[in-house]
Amino acid sequence: MSRGLNKVMIIGHLGRDPEMRYTPSGRPVTTFSVATTRNWNTADGERRQSTEWFNVVAWGSLAEICKEHLLKGQQVYIEGRLQTRRWEDEEHNKRQSTEIVAREMVMLGGRKKRPEGEEAAEHEDAFSSEEDGPDNGGEDEFPF
Repeated sequence: MSRGLNKVMIIGHLGRDPEMRYTPSGRPVTTFSVATTRNWNTADGERRQSTEWFNVVAWGSLAEICKEHLLKGQQVYIEGRLQTRRWEDEEHNKRQSTEIVAREMVMLGGRKKRPEGEEAAEHEDAFSSEEDGPDNGGEDEFPF
């Protein structure tokens, strides 16, 4: 039997506060970006750094948890699968976006404070979801 594997694990910092919306059927979906940075030395001994940005999508109860507990700049572990969505824009240009559909999220690092003074959850809280979005590429479910 032939099997495939689509699993992504990243640790990085949120580039923006999560944004939550609802599908027409009322299902919550939260999106945010995560930056991962790697460092290395060249053969000449020069220090180099490269940052990669990932778009992350969380569905259902995990979407609600991400919106409630995550803040820009916070370090987070995300585990999920890669998904590519394709569509045509208003000018009939073909567009595509590859994103991580989150299945598990772990908050890392210290506590973050919300602007209104309320503290976010304790560090290293882990959350997961069995609801990881539609398998049809999301065209029918995304409200944006």
